[in-house]
Amino acid sequence: MTLEISGRLVLFDLDNTLLGGDSDHAWGEFLIARKLVDESKHRAQNDYFYAQYKQENLDIHAYVKFTLAAILDFTMDDLNQLHDAFMREAVAPLMLNKAISLVDQHKAAGDYCVIITATNEFITAPIADKFQVDQLLATELERENGHFTGNISGTPCYQFGKVKKLEQWLDSRNDTLSFADSIFYSDSINDLPLLRKVTTPVAVDPDEKLREIALHAGWQIISLRE
Repeated sequence: MTLEISGRLVLFDLDNTLLGGDSDHAWGEFLIARKLVDESKHRAQNDYFYAQYKQENLDIHAYVKFTLAAILDFTMDDLNQLHDAFMREAVAPLMLNKAISLVDQHKAAGDYCVIITATNEFITAPIADKFQVDQLLATELERENGHFTGNISGTPCYQFGKVKKLEQWLDSRNDTLSFADSIFYSDSINDLPLLRKVTTPVAVDPDEKLREIALHAGWQIISLRE
């Protein structure tokens, strides 16, 4: 039996869309502030990967290894405590009131709300909980003996990988959620494959490349920061 879901499938990118900044990059700065990494070396490498992302050629496997390298020996309890501090000190200032309201509006309309992000699940799961969405689809992480290995598990949730990961997730469900009545909010040119897949693409405070495409295609452009 297939479960009937009355609302639409509503997808949200996270970084620079629902957040007024990038949580992955903020994590790097948080590690520096906590003196868990060498400041100059880590910031240079963190900025290098962020530039790669904006140029659409991020080596996501290398970036995830870099992101997690300083905490691979931490227990999950230690990581949870560290992440609580990260949420207070780094994520809270990035939370956008208009973004919270947008998610709440869709939830009130009965829509099924999903955050779909290239940023890894460790960083993003507590943020998704804060927005109280129905589902998080993120880059998943490999674990061994209760510790992260620094490797990605499965398909990275990045560029075309977002489409593949979402398709796999939809196929695994026994309900009526589909692309047939779907919305996707994103700021990034990296999300173009998924923006072209959904029924209603919405550019949110878009980067220059995405803004040009959105204007040409007649997509809605909104701001959650103004």
